[in-house]
Amino acid sequence: MKWRQGIMVLLAVVLLLPAWSGLGGSKAQAASVIRIMLDGQRIQGDVDPYIVSNTTLVPMRLVSENLGAQIKWSQSEKVVTINQGGTLLSIPLGSKTAFVNGNSVELEASVASLNGRIMVPLRFVGQGLGLGVNWDQASQTITLTTPDGSIGVPTPGVPDSQGRLTALRGAWVATVSSLDWPSSKDASKQKAQFSSMLDQLQETGINAVFVQVRPSADALYPSSLVPWSSVLTGTQGKNPGYDPLAFMIDEAHKRGMEFHAWFNPFRASTGSSTSGLASNHVAKAHPDWIVNFDGKLYINPGVPAARQSVIDDVMEVVNNYDIDGVHLDDYFYPYGESSSKKFGDDATYKQYNTGNYSNKGDWRRANINSFVQTLGTSIHGVKPAVSYGVSPFGVWRNASSDPLGSNTKAGVTAYDTTYADARAWIKNEWVDYVAPQVYWSNASTAANYKTLVDWWANTVEGTDVDLYIGEAAYKVGTSEAGWSSANELADHLAYTIGRKNVDGNIFFRAQHILAGKVRNVLESYWAN
Repeated sequence: MKWRQGIMVLLAVVLLLPAWSGLGGSKAQAASVIRIMLDGQRIQGDVDPYIVSNTTLVPMRLVSENLGAQIKWSQSEKVVTINQGGTLLSIPLGSKTAFVNGNSVELEASVASLNGRIMVPLRFVGQGLGLGVNWDQASQTITLTTPDGSIGVPTPGVPDSQGRLTALRGAWVATVSSLDWPSSKDASKQKAQFSSMLDQLQETGINAVFVQVRPSADALYPSSLVPWSSVLTGTQGKNPGYDPLAFMIDEAHKRGMEFHAWFNPFRASTGSSTSGLASNHVAKAHPDWIVNFDGKLYINPGVPAARQSVIDDVMEVVNNYDIDGVHLDDYFYPYGESSSKKFGDDATYKQYNTGNYSNKGDWRRANINSFVQTLGTSIHGVKPAVSYGVSPFGVWRNASSDPLGSNTKAGVTAYDTTYADARAWIKNEWVDYVAPQVYWSNASTAANYKTLVDWWANTVEGTDVDLYIGEAAYKVGTSEAGWSSANELADHLAYTIGRKNVDGNIFFRAQHILAGKVRNVLESYWAN
């Protein structure tokens, strides 16, 4: 399995510069706790950044030495020279003009010295050393990124200093109904919110985000196949004025985080009405593909052309964007079907049962199997390095129904309820990974966390399929057995980290990860 591999920036010791004499006394106003993040890792010296005339000044030596630059100071000329990667910066003290390879650059504020440190305008750092520079007013954070995208949290699948592979630490970011993002319909605010959320997730220890890019057969990207999502502007089909997916991928990669595009495969709409849908939405363009079930609209997986249309939607993103992975959730056949409430696909079963399946359940599973296999072949046919996986319901089957199943008593199973035969996908290696939603605690008797982790770990044994455990951060603090404290998640990590065949964890969802009680536990656990 192939992963994006960042190049770690080694932090150097901050050396003292000689104190300079004859400095002009520019009065500076201290900023409140300005932080500097270099490629996702906080860097600190013994002089804090500060603001002069609305310009943030940062300690040049701190930044440049972390990039491996050579620094020389001329006492006679009062000029500092910085040589890094073939770029030569010359910065005269007290001047608003500096030089990059002999070419003059006007500075926003003059270079100064504070406690023996060269302080330079933030923008010049970006111009001179080729860094990406971002200032977030709300969090008082300067984010610096190098062109090679080095990282500040461990990269999934990359060995650490002791040769151990780093586990994936994922976060689901739900956009349907703006659950995690965006909370505003303004493009600039959306960008600021997303960047801030990534910063917080990364500080917590998250190294991969799984962002819902096609929440309801609509898109967070310009598409020739599906309409713009209403979560961006309030109106489905309305252009938000920028490409959110391109922006989000770039922001994630700046921080060395993996970006997985999350698709809800067969959900057409969270409501039953088509009145607010765009004219090119699948429910209007192909009403014969749609099943209205339990107040929601679903794309019928039994229609071959409908399945192919979903594959086409996914492939549009694969072909056009630098994503690290394609991620499907459990929206196959819907939950909640009963003898009195049926998913209306009898006519489809009769029309498309070319395999002559004797019961509808086997036919439904064959439809989903075909979809999962075909999509994987399509993805890897054009981009073999893109990771492809699915997040099924956490119980495949109970052992009471199938000796291959788990020792559980779940009332719902992936195989019998959503017709997702995840065990077949693993054994046939149609996917690169599975991320079962193991949303139970260690105290659960019907479906015990450890019992299920063991079952999935044993199932991927001997295959090239990775296993990420889906974690229920949203249950912390609820009345369900075992979830009174966020320490339950720490216990989960203690059980899975280093366990054979378990390659990481994904937490549902971003908002709940960043809630204080969960964030503190995760941040503390990973830090130690």
